[in-house]
Amino acid sequence: MTQSFSLDLRVRVADFVEAGHSCRAAARHFGVSDSCAIKLMQRKRQMGSLAPARQGRPPGRGKLVAYEAFLIQTVEAEPAITMPELAARLLDEHEIVAAPAMLSRFLCRRGFSYKKMPHGGGVRTRRRAG
Repeated sequence: MTQSFSLDLRVRVADFVEAGHSCRAAARHFGVSDSCAIKLMQRKRQMGSLAPARQGRPPGRGKLVAYEAFLIQTVEAEPAITMPELAARLLDEHEIVAAPAMLSRFLCRRGFSYKKMPHGGGVRTRRRAG
């Protein structure tokens, strides 16, 4: 994702336009694109603010959230389960396709970590509350 222009620059562009200049003139003066200046002024008129909108997907959503209890129960019942096996079980029981890496990230966010064992395997365990 790209980074938004600073609020300082946004305010200066808006002030320049409100002083009687066109959006395109403000864009040339401050070295931004014409569409940036135009959209900035549209945002000020519609929202009343020059602050950039939040970028990215809202947290707490996704296709695995509905199956959180199932995934946690499965991992706690069988800590040595691999992510491909967990993905296969999720597909069999709930008909949801999920990549093993996605499952791993989901479990890590829920407090699980992967502990490697000397025999080459591993076990998923919950982190202790600190």
